[in-house]
Amino acid sequence: MAAKIEAAHQDRVGKVKLIASGGGCFELSLDGKLLYSKLQTGEFPDEDALVKLIGEQLS
Repeated sequence: MAAKIEAAHQDRVGKVKLIASGGGCFELSLDGKLLYSKLQTGEFPDEDALVKLIGEQLS
């Protein structure tokens, strides 16, 4: 998923930063706004949906 997000938003270097974690849990934030939390949902998200969501937030 990280590679897909980075490839889709490579023109926005500095805006999109992926921070590795452990334990299979992760959260997706942009400019301090939580966009997705596996900790809250308990589910792994759809990669394409997250790429789209990031793009919408960056526009």
